[in-house]
Amino acid sequence: MARLPADRVTGFARRTGRALLAIPSLLAMALPAWAEVPYDWQLGMQPSVTTVRDHIDGLNNELLVIITVIAVFVLALLLYVMIRFNARRHPVPSRTTHNTLLELVWTMVPVLILVIIAVPSFKLLYFMSDTPHAHMTVKITGHQWYWSYEYPDQGDFNFDSNILSDAQDREKGEPRLLGVNNVMVVPVGKVVRVLVTSTDVIHSWFVPSVGVQEYAVPGRVNEAWFKIERPGVYYGQCNQICGINHPFMPIEIHAVSAEDFAKWTADAKKKYSSNDGGALRFAADASR
Repeated sequence: MARLPADRVTGFARRTGRALLAIPSLLAMALPAWAEVPYDWQLGMQPSVTTVRDHIDGLNNELLVIITVIAVFVLALLLYVMIRFNARRHPVPSRTTHNTLLELVWTMVPVLILVIIAVPSFKLLYFMSDTPHAHMTVKITGHQWYWSYEYPDQGDFNFDSNILSDAQDREKGEPRLLGVNNVMVVPVGKVVRVLVTSTDVIHSWFVPSVGVQEYAVPGRVNEAWFKIERPGVYYGQCNQICGINHPFMPIEIHAVSAEDFAKWTADAKKKYSSNDGGALRFAADASR
């Protein structure tokens, strides 16, 4: 077999080494783009940008440990029974029908596990529902099939938010089925109270990175809150099957600095007060 010249081998090794060293840098550059939307072959959930979502992730990690321990214990118990009490090693089956201690153990241990799970769960539910002093309020209304946003504390303007077409997504560089024509804008580091309702059927306003999923129910106003910790663009979708165009109700939030939010508010009051929402209401094409 012919051998490669030493200089070619050395050059190949050098280029390979540089490529391997560049991988962490490429990943570091790519991760911020992935942090706001799901991506192919994703492991785990989208990164958190709010305190609420941090608490949700904490409970999820705790439950993962508990579930893993239970699964390993059950697997070990099954293997022990299969080996210890198979027909060859235990030809005469046991006739035991009652064991008080064993029955107490297998009843009380699951109860204790459920209590251990329930306590942090109740604390999290209370934390999510107990809105702290809010710096601003946004009213969100679900329709078939788009969202409306109202800013009562910034001049009481409102607008509709509809999905972009595939061509518009490509033109603006938006993720497919997640871009909208009019985005929800909020300031970074401020507590935002959202009031969610619906005009027709039940919808669900869900933004994974923010950690909020609130049902939009006709005739009822549900409340949630969040405080985004860093600037960025965060996407969500309707999370309740609400009709033929349910997959085409995206949510797009732009978290900006206080100065940029003040500028956007001034422009929005002019833009949306002149055309009653600033967007043509339409239903997305179900065939897209």
